[in-house]
Amino acid sequence: MPEVNTDNLDEQQVQLLAEMCILIDENDKKIGADTKKNCHLNENIDKDCFTNTCCSHPLSTPLELEENNAHGVRRAAQRRLRAELGIPLEQVTPEEISYLTRIHYKARSDGIWGEHEIDYILFVQKNVTLNPDPNEIKSYCYVTQEELKQLLEKASKNEIKITPWFKLIAETFLFKWWDNLHNLNRFVDHEKIHRM
Repeated sequence: MPEVNTDNLDEQQVQLLAEMCILIDENDKKIGADTKKNCHLNENIDKDCFTNTCCSHPLSTPLELEENNAHGVRRAAQRRLRAELGIPLEQVTPEEISYLTRIHYKARSDGIWGEHEIDYILFVQKNVTLNPDPNEIKSYCYVTQEELKQLLEKASKNEIKITPWFKLIAETFLFKWWDNLHNLNRFVDHEKIHRM
């Protein structure tokens, strides 16, 4: 395995890459653990992309491994909302985060990094305080459905970049969910893994 140069990363970014993620098979069964760095290397599976609010992984720790009612995944989401967007832990509790369904997808980001994972789709609707970490988020904005459709159209013309998972989710599910934000329970499916 070639060594990935981390000289341009600060200490926090290096520590984040050393976090232990949960390795799973294609049916969402735990098969081990590995570093976030190794999990995102293309050899194991574009820059400045627009994406959804927050993305990350549960860590291979007791609190985030808890499978009952997706508690571990929801705790991981709370942790990452704080780490990425600076949302204080007390403003979004795991109980306020709704777990909708799962998707399985694989995509390369560039010559080194990529993803092959099962993603839990989580929703939270709440007014929060934002203080984004510049190591995680270059910029952010709230968009309407129409504005998001325009961004997706620009991405289809290669005028902007959108992360591959967000493009898949947006084109397949997002607008249907968005139209039903006050009735998301009808879309809850904890059994199926949507293969993308």
